[in-house]
Formats: sequence, C-alpha cells, structure tokens
Amino acid sequence: MAGGGNKAVVAALAANLGIAVTKFAAWALTQSASMLAEAIHSLADSGNQGLLLLGSKRARRAADELHQFGFGRERYVYSFVVSIVLFSVGGLFALYEGYHKVHDPHGIDSWQWVPVVVLLLGIVMEGLSFRTAVRESNKLRGKVSWVRFIRNARAPELPVILLEDFAALTGLVLALLGVILTLATGNGVFDGLGSMAIGALLVCVAIFLAVEMKSLLLGESATREAQQRIVDAIENTPGVQRLIHIKTLHLGPEEVLVAAKLGVEPTSDAAVVAETIDAAERAVRAAEPMAVHIYLEPDVYVENHVTDPRPAVPEAPSH
Repeated sequence: MAGGGNKAVVAALAANLGIAVTKFAAWALTQSASMLAEAIHSLADSGNQGLLLLGSKRARRAADELHQFGFGRERYVYSFVVSIVLFSVGGLFALYEGYHKVHDPHGIDSWQWVPVVVLLLGIVMEGLSFRTAVRESNKLRGKVSWVRFIRNARAPELPVILLEDFAALTGLVLALLGVILTLATGNGVFDGLGSMAIGALLVCVAIFLAVEMKSLLLGESATREAQQRIVDAIENTPGVQRLIHIKTLHLGPEEVLVAAKLGVEPTSDAAVVAETIDAAERAVRAAEPMAVHIYLEPDVYVENHVTDPRPAVPEAPSH
C-alpha cells in the first residue's frame, strides 16, 4: 500500500503546486473570490501531500525502547493533521472569502478569460492526478465499493488523496460555474456563492477524513478478511483443538498485532505444546504477512471451563 499510496501522493503534489501558481496569478489579475478560494485550496492540498510524505518517512523509523512497536501510526497522525488543515485553511477560508464577496459583490472587469482558462487547465491536471489515485486504489480495492474501500482502508494515503482529488475536481467545477455566471450577469454574488460552495464541500470532506483518521489513531482491528485468514490458519494447525478467542490491532498500516488463546491437546510435555504454538505462528505469518507481532497463549479447553495446561506448582509444606 505504501508504494502505491506514495505514487498517488507525489502525482497529487506535482499537480497542486502547478495549479496553485496559476490560480494565484489568475486571482491577482481578476480579484475573483472563487479563484482565491481555489488557490488557497490548492496551496493547502500541496501542504497536505507534503505532510503525508513526511508521515510515511517518519513511520519507517526503527523501534526504540520508548516505542517498542515502532512508529507505524505516525502515518495516521499526519493524515489527521491533513484533515485539520483542509478544514481550517481550505474550508473555513473559502467560506469567509465567499461571505465577504456576497456582501460586497463586484464583477470581473479585467482579464475576464483568465479564470476560465485557468480553471479548465486545473480540471485537466486534477483529473490526471485523480486518475492516478484511482488506478493505484484499484490494485487493492478488488470488487468492494469505493465507499467500503475508503471506510475499511488501514493505510491512509490513498483514501486521503482520493477524497482530496474528488473535492478538488468538484470545487473546480463549482468555481467555474460561479465565474461563468459572474461573467454572464456581471453580478459578483455568483462568484461569492461559488467560493462558499467550495468551502462547504471542503469542510464536509475534512470532517469525514477526521472521523476516519481518529478511528485509525484509536486503533482498529485487522480487516474482516484478514482476521478470517488468521483464524483459519490457527484452527487448521495440527494440535490446536480450537481457537478460544482472538484480538487483533493495527500498529500501523502494514503491521498487525495478533493475540489469541488456543485450546491445545492436554499433555504434560511442554515441548509438544511449544511446537504446536510455533506451528500456529508460522501458519499465521504465511496466511497474513502483515501479522508482524503474534502472541499465542495455550490453554486446555473444556466446555464452559478453560484450564491452564501447565502443571500446578506444589504448595510449600506447612510447619
């Protein structure tokens, strides 16, 4: 996921930097509120993609004494920051600028063709970036719906880029509509309404992203499909009578912690129990490569009762 995610992030960063420059130039010439909102949006998106790349780099640091499970969740932290930037710098600014333009409207009196050309170019460049994100996502999405893919993804980069690019394309269309109506009527209110529509869209996308990233930060289990592979691997291990219970946790997008209690065949031979546990661990790693940390506890399962297979320590003689 990281490779495909980073490719989509780089494509989006290159597109947004180019678009931001042209939008700021168009705003300087026309003073269009929609153009300024879109320019700020593209600048915020560029910063967001830089944050995603930084988070991906920092997440690759080796574990240390204080962070013994590594830094994989840094990618979730930076993706959560992205949602905050999108909400504040992108959404709220566009709403403010649109509100200001609606209450003090003025048309686009000079360089009237510039915003239309810039927005059309922006749609083309954002479309290419969005196509890259869709192509990389399709390699992992399989047959699930786009909504389910975004909701269930444990790696944050592709869902973030998909939503950002979708919001950017929709925002460009809204900005183009506002500019065209302003040019056609001479009424700057339409330009302001276009800016406010862009802001409302960005706020909604930012809130959705924040909710999803918060869930990942709190710690989500492995996907249903991954958990089933792990369960099947344990239950099919020779010597395992049954899986008593299991818990999984994503320590990072590509790292899963597995903790389970297994019912093993009753025996007083510790070597046999150890071999059963080792075999179950190997089976889990083969079935689910993301299962990096595996902790399996053996027990003897009896209906309505679980006992510890280790021999009880004899009590000290009384004096």
